[in-house]
Parts: sequence; C-alpha cells; structure tokens
Amino acid sequence: GDAMGMNMVSKGVQNVLDFLQSDFPDMDVIGISGNFCSDRKPAAVNWIEGRGKSVVCEAIITEDVVKKVLKTTVHALVELNMLKNLAGSAVAGALGGFNAHAANIVSAIFIATGQDPAQNIESSHCITMMEAVNNGRDLHISVTMPSIEVGTVGGGTGWYRW
Repeated sequence: GDAMGMNMVSKGVQNVLDFLQSDFPDMDVIGISGNFCSDRKPAAVNWIEGRGKSVVCEAIITEDVVKKVLKTTVHALVELNMLKNLAGSAVAGALGGFNAHAANIVSAIFIATGQDPAQNIESSHCITMMEAVNNGRDLHISVTMPSIEVGTVGGGTGWYRW
C-alpha cells in the first residue's frame, strides 16, 4: 500500500523463523534478509524492476524560456544531455545515474517530508532524456525514476501479533 514496509516485512519474517525454530530446534538462523532487497544500496534489480514508486515526469520548455532563463539553446541542451548524462554516465559505469543531480533533489525532499534520507541511494536512480520538438524550437525533457522509496504511512510493525 502506502507504506515502505521493510520493517513490517522484517518483523513478519522474524515471527515465521520463531515459529519454525519451535519445530526445528537445530535450525541456525543466520539473518532475516538475504539482501536481495538491496535496501539502501544501488542495485540493478531496482533499476530494472523498480521498487517503491515508479515515476515519469515530462515537460516541454519553450525556446524563449531556454534562452532567457537557462541562457543556452535547445540544441546545446540536447547535445549536453547526450554527452554528459547518457554517454558520460555509461562510460563511468553508472548504475541508474543517467542524470545531472537527482540525488540532491531527492535528499532535500526526503528531509523536508520526513522520509528516511538513507533511501536516497536507490531512490535517486534516474534517467534524463531531452529532445528538440516543434521543429527544433522547444525542448522536451523527461525524467524516469523507477524506484522512489517513500512511505506515506508508517508504524506497520505494531499492526499484528502472531
């Protein structure tokens, strides 16, 4: 639902392990997470499958705004995005980091809204795309963020008892 849910899942797993331990007393429990969740770590599984909320945002910025506010051209921004955000990130082996500074924005929003700022790591997976539209006059920009890990409700660890 609207909860991130990791604490509730961990507590549920612990309860199942406690139940199994009574039937299998020789069982050694090493850990309750195999780390496939890759919580607070960048991972290809979150980039590919998403985790939490997946978001795509897009806008068309007119040529006038690009010139007056950004003080550049549509063509220059499209080229910069391809060379820096896409090619540069690929050469660097970036994992979900095909953007300029998504982490700065995600951290600021998480801190301002009471989210766990440590979730910034995988929540900042982002690819920025730009293309010239309307006969090359205007800029179409989009960002795709496949794994924004937020919760609008919390405290699920106290919702049940086994």
